[in-house]
Amino acid sequence: MEVKTLEKKGKSVDEAIKAALDELGCEIDDVMIEVIEEPTKGLLGFVGKKPAVVRVTMREKPEEEARQIVEDILNRIKIDYKINRVEYENGRIRINIIGKDMGLLIGRKGETLNSLQFIVGLIMNRKRDEKVRIILDVEDYRKKREQSLEALALRLSDKVKKTRKNVVMRPMSSQERRIVHTALQGDPQVTTYSMGDEPNRKVVISLKK
Repeated sequence: MEVKTLEKKGKSVDEAIKAALDELGCEIDDVMIEVIEEPTKGLLGFVGKKPAVVRVTMREKPEEEARQIVEDILNRIKIDYKINRVEYENGRIRINIIGKDMGLLIGRKGETLNSLQFIVGLIMNRKRDEKVRIILDVEDYRKKREQSLEALALRLSDKVKKTRKNVVMRPMSSQERRIVHTALQGDPQVTTYSMGDEPNRKVVISLKK
C-alpha cells in the first residue's frame, strides 16, 4: 500500500497539522508528524514573515502492513493465491489465503505454513513497540484444526473425569497447545499443563485437586 504523505503550511504548527489531517481525513493518532519549519514573525511583523511547514505521514494500519508482507513473499515464490480475509482484533491479525495447490503452502502437518507465519511475524514486529500476533491460515485449515482440537480436548477431559486418570496428548506445537489450554481453562474439574521439551512437548489433562 502506498503511504500518504503531505506537506502543509499554516500560520502556526497546529494550523498546518489541522490542514493536513482535514485533507487526509484522519485523526492525529493515525499519523506521524515532522515539523519542517517553525513560523517566524519577520521584521516588524511583516517583512520576511514565514509560515509553519509540517510533513504529515499516515501510519499504515497493522492489518494492511501484514497483508502487504504476505503478498510480497507469495509473489516471490510465484504461487497462485488470493487473500480473501484479513481480520484484526485485540493485537491479533488473522489472514486467510485461498487458491490452487494450497497443500504446498500448508506443508507436512502445517510446517510450511508455520514457517511462513513465523517469518511474517518477525518482519511485522521488528520495528514495532506494540507487538502483534500473526495467524496465517490457508482455506481455513487452522480454523478447522482449532475446532478439531477443541472437540478432542473436550472428549479427553470427559475421559479424565470418568477414569480419574491423567491423559497425555500427542506432541503439539505451542499454538496447538494454547488451543487445548484455552478450551479447558473454564472447566472447574480439570486442569492442563505442558510437559517435555520441544518439539515433543505435550499437554497433560488432569483432575483438579
